[in-house]
Amino acid sequence: MTQDPKGAGRPTREGLSYADAGVDLDAAERTKEGLKALVASTRDRFTLSELGQFGGLYQVPDDVAGPVLVSSADGVGTKLKLAFATGRHDTVGQCLVNHCVNDILVQGARPLFFLDYLATGEMDEAVVNDVVRGVAIACKENSCALLGGETAQMPDFYADDEYDLAGFVVGIVARDDVLDGSRISAGDALVGLASTGLHTNGYTLARKIVFEVMGLQVDDGLPGTGRSVGEELLAVHRSYLNVLTGPLSSGIVHGLAHITGGGIPGNLPRVLPDGLGAQVDREAWEVPAVFRSLQDAGDVSRGEMDRVFNMGVGMIVVVDPSEVDSVMAEASAAEIEAWTIGSVVDGRGVRYR
Repeated sequence: MTQDPKGAGRPTREGLSYADAGVDLDAAERTKEGLKALVASTRDRFTLSELGQFGGLYQVPDDVAGPVLVSSADGVGTKLKLAFATGRHDTVGQCLVNHCVNDILVQGARPLFFLDYLATGEMDEAVVNDVVRGVAIACKENSCALLGGETAQMPDFYADDEYDLAGFVVGIVARDDVLDGSRISAGDALVGLASTGLHTNGYTLARKIVFEVMGLQVDDGLPGTGRSVGEELLAVHRSYLNVLTGPLSSGIVHGLAHITGGGIPGNLPRVLPDGLGAQVDREAWEVPAVFRSLQDAGDVSRGEMDRVFNMGVGMIVVVDPSEVDSVMAEASAAEIEAWTIGSVVDGRGVRYR
């Protein structure tokens, strides 16, 4: 209490602070300081700024002819609910980066820099550090600078133990190397590269099946997988950058499709020219146990599974049939399973056989 400055001698109450409203500025500053080393570890020779400036500075590389910048933004969706339930927060940051990197890779681009946005109800410094550490790990694995980001405290918007996470990537590709579907033709082969599980899609349905229908907890085993619910559903979304760098550099790739929400039927047609569709052989690969378990427990139709989940195929590479072995060899060297899963055909959409 303080004395009334007008001399009445009456005690007055101290004014409200931001902390009284639920925002801890001191914690935010400590968190920012703790993140500096993580961000600095991803710097490269084109990074011109440090964490704490209003904007991130990045010099456009001069080794690309006719440079085209490619950008994308995305989130992790309700996979975050698994992070909240398990208390493990480092994998979702990796998922975020890898998802965004795959999205620009589809157009032939390699990532230059990444920005993240983390909004939380209460500033838990350890949780924020874990999330950003995951982002930094994936940035380094993808040779991508973590240029900066934003951490917002919104106590009236998010529960104290929850947060939301979004990411923004910028990449580069030579104008002549942009994958725009123009090289794809009927007869091209479709090579599927294995996913690591659900990646970052279909979690609302998966959680309903696992927690409501099956009645499982995060530490319970998920039937058929040999792993707990938490371990299986928090598996990191795979990046395909490194396995596809060689094929892209050699010019053998006619098209790429990142299999995210919408599955193969919703994503493969996005990269095919007008008048062309795809025929996919369901028997070409074994659907991973996690999808079989979800389908059986939820009594989900195969058509619905195909529309919601990647079903074990995280990226589809479109190449001339003579180049299939080259892609297979790259995948084998990267210890990623790969299969010829079909071909490009005249028509529209995806047909299964």
